[in-house]
Order: sequence, then structure tokens, then C-alpha cells
Amino acid sequence: MATSAQEAFLKAFHANHPAATSEAFGDGRTPDNRSSYQVLASRVAGAGRVLDLGCGDGALLELLAATGRELTGIDISPDSLALARRRPALAEARLLEGRAQELPFADNSFDACVSHMALMLMGEIERVATEIARVLVPGGTLACAVGGGAAGGEGYQVFLDLLRPLVESAPAEHRIPPMGDRRTRTREGLDEILGPAGFGPATWETVVVDLSAPVERVWSSVSCLYDVPPLGVETVASLRERFVAEAAAITRPDGTVPCGLRVHVATASAAPS
Repeated sequence: MATSAQEAFLKAFHANHPAATSEAFGDGRTPDNRSSYQVLASRVAGAGRVLDLGCGDGALLELLAATGRELTGIDISPDSLALARRRPALAEARLLEGRAQELPFADNSFDACVSHMALMLMGEIERVATEIARVLVPGGTLACAVGGGAAGGEGYQVFLDLLRPLVESAPAEHRIPPMGDRRTRTREGLDEILGPAGFGPATWETVVVDLSAPVERVWSSVSCLYDVPPLGVETVASLRERFVAEAAAITRPDGTVPCGLRVHVATASAAPS
């Protein structure tokens, strides 16, 4: 029941916001001037057949397509997939609606699996890990990016400090269902999930994605959090007003609001044959 509620919410959310993740993260840059998508893509540089689990609107697949691979994306949102199908670079990619817990692929179908800010949202995570291991070749690579929270007392933290009491005081009908498994957000927790499925210990890197921008652009990024729209139009409008007002105190002379988000990038190898 919990997983079905999660998935129903995600489908409804992405029906209204099909490109929410790429809109939030696409312009962000790490200290070496890469997006979180580029960081993740670099982890599977040598893989020929790649599955993007929770591919959304295809932003990561488009990056991977630049080097000529056999690409497959799967997502539960038909609306996000519709955007992915409009990307010319993905004309040859397989883009399927489906669940990570029941992957519609044969054993040993892929050399690598990537997942950008999606694995952490999935229910029945042990089943997901088993399915990923099944469709990867022996020694294949799983590379995923998961959220790591605010990177200091900047715009994102200001936003979270305003959001939390609103979520905590909201009636049940204005809250999202519990999402995913918290273990995916730590190295130890991820190893606990992946180990029984046959993966070796994960390598773990934390990068800071800089989303600093003028206040309205920062608001667009941070307000893509799943918790926000269910609060209702009036509450969200009030939240925006308060955020803009408090962000003024930390706005830089160039008119940008500092905003940083930690992203954990984990890589693990499936058991060799």
C-alpha cells in the first residue's frame, strides 16, 4: 500500500511538473563547473548499454547520447516520458513506462544503470536492488545520485527553515506520503541495501551543486520539492513572499542569492561472474 501511494503521488506531481528535476538541477554547477547530471554520466563513461532508472524528461539520457550508446530509460510518469521523447538526441533510445520493482528486461541486458535523484524515492528498495542486479551484466555498474541536503546557511536552508513548520502543521490531506527509504541517502545504508543483491561496497562522493541565482530563479529551483504543491495555492504564495523577504538579507551585491545543495554520488559494481 505504501509503495502504491508513493507512485500515485509521483505520477500526479509529474503530470503537472514533468520536468521538475531537470529544471531544478539543470543549471546547477559543482566547483569544477559540471552539472550533477554530468558528474553522474562520468561514472559510466565506458559503458555501451545503459539503463536510466527514473529517467524523467531525459536530461541525463541526452548527455549519455552524445557518446553514442545503446540507451534505455524507464519511468513511472508518462508525462515526463513524453518530454523525453521530444528530445532529438533520444530518437533511437528505448523509453518505457514502468516500475523499478518489476523491470521489463531480460537478465544481463545492460552494462550500467544510472539513476539521478530517483532511487531515494522508490519503495520496496530491496526489490529494486535485486532487479538492477538482475538486468546488469556480471561486474556491471550502478551509479546513482541522491540528495544530501542544504550546503550551509544559504538560500536552500532559508527555504527549508520556512517550509518545515508548514509541512508539520498541515492537515494530512496536504502532506505527501512517506517517500522512499532513508537508507539510500547514506553510504552505510546503501551498502545495506545493495550488498544482499550482490553488489560490492559503494564508492561515495559528496559534491556541492551551486544553484545561486536571482531570487526568483532560486525560488523556482527550491519550490520544486515534492512537499510544496500539496500545501495549497495560498500557503505556497505566502511561503514565496516570506522566502523572497528573507532571501533579501543574504543577497549578494550582484543580485544573486547564494544557494547550495549537497548531492551524494554513489557507484557500486555487480558481482562478477
